[in-house]
Amino acid sequence: MKSQSIVAFGEPLESTISDTPVPTGNQVLLKVTHCGVCHSDVHLHDGHFDMGGGNKLEVGANMKLPFTLGHEIEGTVAAVGPDVTTAKEGDARVAFPWIGCGQCATCQRGEEQLCNRPAHLGVGVPGGFADYVLIPHEKYLLDYTGVPQGLAATYMCSGLTAFSALKKIGTPAPDDAILIVGLGGVGMMGLQFAKALFNCRIMATDINEEKLAEAEKAGAVATFNAKDADAAKQIKGATDGGVYAAIDFVGSEPSFGLARASLRKGGRAVVVGLFGGAFTMPIPLLPMQAHTLQGSFVGSLDETKEMLAMVQAGAVDPIPITERPISAATDTLDDLRNGNIMGRVVLTP
Repeated sequence: MKSQSIVAFGEPLESTISDTPVPTGNQVLLKVTHCGVCHSDVHLHDGHFDMGGGNKLEVGANMKLPFTLGHEIEGTVAAVGPDVTTAKEGDARVAFPWIGCGQCATCQRGEEQLCNRPAHLGVGVPGGFADYVLIPHEKYLLDYTGVPQGLAATYMCSGLTAFSALKKIGTPAPDDAILIVGLGGVGMMGLQFAKALFNCRIMATDINEEKLAEAEKAGAVATFNAKDADAAKQIKGATDGGVYAAIDFVGSEPSFGLARASLRKGGRAVVVGLFGGAFTMPIPLLPMQAHTLQGSFVGSLDETKEMLAMVQAGAVDPIPITERPISAATDTLDDLRNGNIMGRVVLTP
């Protein structure tokens, strides 16, 4: 099979050829039809995450090169192992990629995405920038009937990440406001899921006026340009003292700073993005402001099923999707790196 693989961190992906896997036991071989490109793929391609202050979290030691990225995977079942009971050849499925060891206490709680011995598709094991991908068990394959092809793939990370982060903020009142920070593919998903989940005002901020305009078309009641020096003051003025919750889909020093500065007393900030950086704050302010600061990493298999059911019921509007051939994988990573993507790009082998 052919793959677009990392052969050297930060260098263009190269086309590689390897044996097509043969499923055994409970494994399923999925023929990839679409694979989304995520901003975390950019960091993995770079080989590190920015920890601020010139520090880096290296990820290359855990990746054997050449390595195939891609965790938003959609395809059709090509072959099944002898112990598979329900999946059959030709089934159209999306793959839950956040797979754990299955044995530890975290996995037994249904939080495989937080396992310390993960086997995440396209992160720890080969992913979907390829003709085929091997799925360790049929339970990780989900029927996406009713969801457009290509778009379905993006819900396995972009959609799930947004959905799980929003589920962490509790239940805002009708007069409360939620702030979506960053309007990339995940942030736009966050806006759509916030509209579906909550009966309150949904606001958004970004540095790109075109994306802010798209957010208003998508239902944001107010938008703010984060480049404005008084953006936090504008947000507090529009919300009588601050927002109930701010979800940071960028994860940079400026975005998280704006998210925290926009909170009311008792407000909640959830960090999703991995852009990079560091922050400090005076400890007494945390209890005095009664803020909750929380990280959110993708989501669980149960959350994925709940989220996908909402999408299939028509409760969530789609985000813009652009299809590109898999040969454009490197260019797409560069476009994401430079902030030139509206919505989500999916690759087609």
